[in-house]
Amino acid sequence: MTALETTPTASSPLDLEVRLAALGARYDAAPRYPAESMTLLASEGWGRRFAPVQSGGTAYDDPNHKALALMDALRSVGRSDLSVGRLFEGHVNALALFDWYADPAQKAWLGKVLKQGGWFGVWATEPPPGVRLVGDRLQGAKMFATGAGGLEYAIITAQPEQGERQLIVVPANEPERADLSGWRVRGMRATTSGRYEVTGLTVDADQRLGRPGDYDREPRFTAGAWRFTAVQLGGVEGLVMAMRDALSDAARADPIHRARFADAVVAARTAWLWVREAAIRAASEAPDAGDFARATRGVVERSALDVMELAARSVGTRSAFDGERIDKITRDLSLYLRQAGPDYAKDQAAKTWLDRDLWGEGDALW
Repeated sequence: MTALETTPTASSPLDLEVRLAALGARYDAAPRYPAESMTLLASEGWGRRFAPVQSGGTAYDDPNHKALALMDALRSVGRSDLSVGRLFEGHVNALALFDWYADPAQKAWLGKVLKQGGWFGVWATEPPPGVRLVGDRLQGAKMFATGAGGLEYAIITAQPEQGERQLIVVPANEPERADLSGWRVRGMRATTSGRYEVTGLTVDADQRLGRPGDYDREPRFTAGAWRFTAVQLGGVEGLVMAMRDALSDAARADPIHRARFADAVVAARTAWLWVREAAIRAASEAPDAGDFARATRGVVERSALDVMELAARSVGTRSAFDGERIDKITRDLSLYLRQAGPDYAKDQAAKTWLDRDLWGEGDALW
C-alpha cells in the first residue's frame, strides 16, 4: 500500500462525476486498473463513508438512511464510469461484511487501511475445484476477480475441510498472482477482472471473517444484489444524459425523437423506483428482500436495454464512434448486465410473486 493518508475533501458530486468520466475515457482507451480514479474517490472520503462506524464510517440515523445514501453514491459513480462503479460496489460489499461479521480488532484494522486509501473487493467466483482451506493454507484461485492485482485486499470464500465456506481476507495486490490475460472484453475494461491465485497463502485467525456460512446467510446474500443494480442504474442515467446532450436542434424539434427521449427518461426513472425499493427492503432485512432484488435485476436490465436502443436510434451512427460517451456506456452496460443468472433470478422472483404480491404493506393485489 503506497497511497498517502487521505484527508476527505469537499468536491461537488457533479464535479467528481465529470473528473471520473474523463479518467474513465482514458482507461477505456488503454485498459488498466483505474488507480487515479480510486485515489480520487479515496481523497473525497468515499472509501470510508460506508464503513462500520468503528472503522471511521459515517454514522447514519437508521439503516434506511444509510441504504439510500449508498444508493445515491453507487448511482453517481456508475454515471461517471461503470468500471469504477463495479470496483466501488465490491468495496462497499466488503465493508458491509466487515460491519456484520468482523470483531472489534478487525474493525480497528479496517479503519487503518481505509485511512491510508486502501480498497477492498469480494471474490466468490472460482474455477473448479474451487478455493480450499487446508489447515491454515489456501489452495486454488478466484476468477472474474474484479480489481485483481490493483486492490489492496479482497474478501474471498474458501471451503474448509469440514463445514460451510469461510470468509477470509487476503492481499489482492500481488501482481505475480494476478493473470489478466483473459480479460479481453469490449466493455468494463478497467475492472481488470482476471484470475487471482491464492495457493500457498497462510491464513491467520485474524484473517477469518465471521463464522463458516456467514457469507451465504439470507436475506443478506441475495438481497445484496440491489447494490450492483444501483451502479447499473447510474449507467442508464448517464446514457440518458449523454443521449440528451447528443440530440441536435433538428432532432429536438422532431416529435419522434422527443418521444424516444421521453421513453428513455421513463425507463430510467422506473428502474430508479425499483432499485430504491429494493435498497430499503434489503436494509430492513425483510423476508422477501431477496426476491424483490431478483425482480429488480430484471427491471434494470430491461430499462438498460431499452435506453441503449433508444439512444442508438436517436443519435444514429455517431453513437457507435470510438471515443463517444454513448458508445462507452453502451459497451460497459452490455457486459455489466450479464451478471450471473438473470433468467434464473427472474424465475425465482416470479415463483414467489405467484404465491403472494411482494409489494405488500397494505397494497398487495392478491
